[in-house]
Amino acid sequence: MFFPTMALFRSTPQHIQRCSRSISSRANLLARQNLPARATLTAQQSRAYRKQQHLLRSLLFLTAAGSLATLSNYYLQNNGRLLRTTHAESPEQEENPLVFEASRKQPGLSKEENRDLISSQHHQVKRSWENPGLYAWGSNTGRVVAPDRPEDAVVKTPRRISWFDGMLLRDVKLDRKFGAAINEQGDLVQWGTAYKPELRAPEVTLKGKDLVRLSISRDRILALGGNGKVYSISVSAEEQLAGNKPSEASWVPFWTWRSDISYRTIEPKGLGYREKVSAIDSGLEHAILLTSKGRVFSMASASDAFPNRGQLGVPGLTWVTRPEGAFDQPHEISTLNGFPIAQVACGDYHTLVLDTSGRVFSWGDNASGQLGFDFNSESTIIDAPSLLPTGRLYMGTSQVPLITSVAAGGSNSYITVEATRVASPNDDSNDARTKRMLGRVTADTFAFGTGIYGQLGNGRWTHMQYSPTKIPILSGLFEYDERTNRTVPIRLAHLSVGSTHAAAVMRNITYLSATERTSSDDTNWGADIVFWGGNESYQLGIGKRNNVPSPVYLQPLDAEAEVKRSRKSSGSKEEHRFHLTPRAMAKLGDGRWKSVEQRVECGRGVTAVYSGT
Repeated sequence: MFFPTMALFRSTPQHIQRCSRSISSRANLLARQNLPARATLTAQQSRAYRKQQHLLRSLLFLTAAGSLATLSNYYLQNNGRLLRTTHAESPEQEENPLVFEASRKQPGLSKEENRDLISSQHHQVKRSWENPGLYAWGSNTGRVVAPDRPEDAVVKTPRRISWFDGMLLRDVKLDRKFGAAINEQGDLVQWGTAYKPELRAPEVTLKGKDLVRLSISRDRILALGGNGKVYSISVSAEEQLAGNKPSEASWVPFWTWRSDISYRTIEPKGLGYREKVSAIDSGLEHAILLTSKGRVFSMASASDAFPNRGQLGVPGLTWVTRPEGAFDQPHEISTLNGFPIAQVACGDYHTLVLDTSGRVFSWGDNASGQLGFDFNSESTIIDAPSLLPTGRLYMGTSQVPLITSVAAGGSNSYITVEATRVASPNDDSNDARTKRMLGRVTADTFAFGTGIYGQLGNGRWTHMQYSPTKIPILSGLFEYDERTNRTVPIRLAHLSVGSTHAAAVMRNITYLSATERTSSDDTNWGADIVFWGGNESYQLGIGKRNNVPSPVYLQPLDAEAEVKRSRKSSGSKEEHRFHLTPRAMAKLGDGRWKSVEQRVECGRGVTAVYSGT
């Protein structure tokens, strides 16, 4: 019996059809060759002959059909390519063979030098410790980001302000026309044209107050001392010298003197035993004071305008109805009594507070939806704290939200949320995936307010957003923690919000333990940081002027040094992204061991990254 072989067939369907016809013809030929002489057949022989002929044809046709099916299946599985011969062929060469990158280590270099070559992040961490200071970029019309270069209207990418080289700072706040910082000794540092029009370097102004936090309004600086005292200082050096200079006292009895500059001391009334101001924040015309017992006070913070958009949080309080005394005296927001507040945040004309139970209250101007409430045609102002309805954000998702932080700036507000997966009536109790998901925490970030410059971070250009909208790139992120062998959510460590742009520092897993005793492949790495929003003055630091509606990475602060390092290690320019160094005990360039971290500050058309203590 005949069985076709693979060598008889070519690689097209037409040849398979020809093969089928050939097999049928061969079957008929074999049948005719076995046919005996009809004249000599008996009836019995004739019946036997027909049965034999029928069986033979059936077997041949079954063989032909099976061979055809085998060939068709082989043709489909091999994308129409049938082997021309029965012997094995060598495998085809891959179009893109796997190529391993050559080691970047170089002989003759130290362990630390090779670490710098193989890891950009390790190099950035090392430089932040060896060369602490302040980088700034954005608008320079007020000589804030480059005080020694008044000819530069803008600074497109991060640039060091040399006056701060080697310094650790407690806090920094920036406006387009003035800057303020607290040095390591707790003294106030000021610069910019609003301070002194022709000044080319920062100057120390208020001294000896052990300042720890700063906040700025339109024309005044609020500084919080370590003892809870709040100081209000004019931005202008001229007003500081011309104003009333208070008397200073010493620990030595009867020894007093006049302050070098004019300032005011802000003291909320009715503070309890050991209660003091623990946090401050401010908008253009108002400021919020938070005490150690969770009470909230509001005050006017500018000398040229009294708050009139409800941002004080006291219904009916205006310039005309204010009580006797200083115009900037603090007023307790009694509506929040019974809700111990943990955080406060101010935009230009609105306020958000977060209590210890994760509830958010907002008040002030809602013209762009920055309070998180629907538009009211009768009034865009809410002059009393109102509870933000955050429960509806996860309605129908089997998740319970908890607000963990608030941030605000300009006409925008932001909240971070931890949503925990709980049991649902629709869940299958026997489903393994459902059991694994119970208790899982997802970290999300929401934005609301104006988005015409991309401040919402959701990839859209929106004039007004009255309900919180999720920032996709900053939500639902996870990473694997090798220390605990678990997948953990990536939360936000800090949100800094300027007038039209923002920056987010991620609380991703970092590593700062590479030492001389560990492997040369053991390198340090920091926290991811992204920027988005308005970029009219290059305040995003990307080197271009276009606004960015979605969070983006920045190149390393010292980009030129990074290019040289890349060319040394690989012979070509490589693109790396900026990572912020988290807090750690580190040896500085001057030999001191200090607890230090890098921080970001977004202001009004300007941005800074500095070494904080």
